[in-house]
This record gives sequence, C-alpha cells and structure tokens, in this order.
Amino acid sequence: MKLTTSMYLMGTLLVGLTSTASADVIIDWNEKIVNASLAARQPPPVQARNIAMVHLAMFDALNSIEHRYTPYHVQLQVPNTTSREAAASAAAHYLMVRLYPDQLKDSDAALKATLASVPDGDAKAQGVQLGEKVAAAMLQDRSKDGASAPDTYRPHAAAGAYVPTVTPAGTHWGLVKPFALKAGNQFRPAAPYALNGAQWARDYIEIKHMGAKNGSERSAEQTDIARFWEFTGADTYNSPARQISAAKNLGLVENARLFALASLQTADAFIAIFDAKYAYNFWRPVTAIRNGDMDGNDATERDAAWEPLIPTPMHPEYPCAHCISESSSASVLSAFFGDAVPTVRMTTPTAPGVTRSFSRLSDIVTEVINARVYDGVHYRTSGEVGAEMGRKIGEYVMQNFLKPMR
Repeated sequence: MKLTTSMYLMGTLLVGLTSTASADVIIDWNEKIVNASLAARQPPPVQARNIAMVHLAMFDALNSIEHRYTPYHVQLQVPNTTSREAAASAAAHYLMVRLYPDQLKDSDAALKATLASVPDGDAKAQGVQLGEKVAAAMLQDRSKDGASAPDTYRPHAAAGAYVPTVTPAGTHWGLVKPFALKAGNQFRPAAPYALNGAQWARDYIEIKHMGAKNGSERSAEQTDIARFWEFTGADTYNSPARQISAAKNLGLVENARLFALASLQTADAFIAIFDAKYAYNFWRPVTAIRNGDMDGNDATERDAAWEPLIPTPMHPEYPCAHCISESSSASVLSAFFGDAVPTVRMTTPTAPGVTRSFSRLSDIVTEVINARVYDGVHYRTSGEVGAEMGRKIGEYVMQNFLKPMR
C-alpha cells in the first residue's frame, strides 16, 4: 500500500492493547488480524481496510450456512451441517496469507490450531471450502478499490522555493472505494470556521495552553490521557469490542455480524475523513500558532517557538481521524448493547503503567476528543466534527447493511 507511514510509526511499531480471553473464533481471528497489521507497521487506514475484508468474509461464510441476515457480498448454498468454525477460520486465513504473506507461518499455525478442534469429516471439509470461496470473492471485489493507487500529491510550493520534503499521509485515501458508503464524500462536513471568528479564537487559545509541549496548563492526569491516546490504529477500537463481546457471550453468527459491521464502518470512516482532510487542507496547531499574526484575529497571539506535546501527524488537521474511528466503532457497539457496557480496561504502549477504564462508550469518544487537544494536534471543534461524522456513518451502515432477514 502506498501510504506514508512515517508519522504513524508510534501506532504501528508497538504492541497492541491488553489481550482478551478467547470467546470464539471471531474474537480469536480479530486479535490475529489486528496483531498482523501492527506487525506489518501499517498505517491505520490500511489496517482498517484489511480488517474489514477479513471480518466481512467471515460473516458472509457463516451467514451462508444460516441465512439469517442480508449478505454483504456473497451468499453460497451449503448444507446447514457445514462447520461454522472451519468456515470462518478458513475465510480469515485465506485473506491473511495474501494480505500479510510475510506472516505466512503464523497464519498457517493459527489455522491449524483452530481446525484441530473441529472433528474431521464432511462438515469440516465443507467449511474450509466455503470459507475459501467467500474469501476469494472478497479479495477479488477489493482488488481494484484504489488502495494501491500511486501517491501523486503535489507539494504546495513556488518555483525554486524550499518546502519540507516529507510526503503527507493518505493523500489518495479519500478516493478508495468504500465498503458501504456511496462515495468518500457522502458525509463530508461543512468547511472549517472563519479565522476571524470567536469560535476559532476559543479553539486556538485552548490548544495553545493545553496542548503545548512546554509550559502547558495540563494536569498530570490530562498528560496521561494525552500520552495514552497518542497510540492510534485498529487495536484502540478493536480491544473494547473484543472485551464487550466476550462479556456479552454472543452467538457465533451474531458476533460475526457485530465485528463485520464495526470493521466496515471504521474502514469507511478513514476513507471519509481523508476525503474531508484534503478537501479543506486546514492548518495544524503548530502551523497556526507559529503564524498567529496571519489569521486576521486579534485574539490569537503568535508564539514563534510553540510545539505540541506529540509529533504532529503528516496530514491536514480537519477533521480528527482518531475521533472518527473511535466514534464509528462506538456507534456500532452502542447499537448492539447501548451506551452503558461492561467495564472496558485498556492500556497502550505510549503510556506505560497507565490503565484507562470505561463503562460508557460515549466516554471513550469524549476522552479521545480531549486527548487530541491535550496532545496539541487537533482543535476541539475538529474532534467534535470527526465524532459526529462517525455517528452518521454508523447510523447509515446499521440502517442499510447486514440486516435481519424477515
């Protein structure tokens, strides 16, 4: 995938969140695909795409056996005695060995361990055959989705003038074929606020004081929150899903549907957010604050030496990507379980020794919005707009995909 990884390094080099005790093959393979994406050091949008492919294939395979929901891509005719565990595992394995060929041995070992618990016979063989057929159809469907398109970003420069030479991330991702949306711009938000207004001044002043690397007004806990959510990517929203799913003890097909809906929504959320980012090309706080005398607003005082707490991601500011991914995932989980959920406990490698606990999904989204302000990389309005995009995408997907059969 031709997507700049330099500014995602912290979120993709390090180990994911606390693991969850296995409840079924869906949770097992979710953890495997998330870990594979981390090991491959993939940027969050690529992680989300690949995870969605795996979970949608597992869902279509299981739904082909039970025919309980509208299929995502295919629904094959097979005996209802077909092994569900073998079908889901074979679908996941088929895609993982093609998406992550360097991890072939690990994927093969995982499949072997799963199939060892399934009795030999026609049901097992039919399950493997079904899973591979469904996964092959998924791979074909996504083979020309634009994820591997060349990066043709044109730097903003005057002839002969030096500009920073690091290529921005995800410049083409807004044009990737969505899994559910009609196009990446379907839920594109309104343009950012005018720089001469009071709302811009409030956001500017807040992040200048709360997101600074040096001399900030953050409390010790707020700094912990900032460091905690510096970690980005698939495990930040898949870890809560695994924990809640295990606590709720869903049936296999219901769990496959839950993870399929959550993964396709987050994949589309990244497409939507990068469409909006490059449509508006809004400046990051480090740029704005060092140029505070250029915005025509008397309330925004320039600080020539200001730095954010964490390195600024290499893509435009508006809206917040971390916020939309957490919000879109939370919207699915809340549709299944409500806002109040069994307590979720999370750790991240960017905040060693810190554990955050949540009993409401909305609290996770709110904390991420706050964290990106405390990090110094996103204005509050951008976080709120990103979270609202995630909610809208969630509502759209839940109303139109993988619906119960009448």
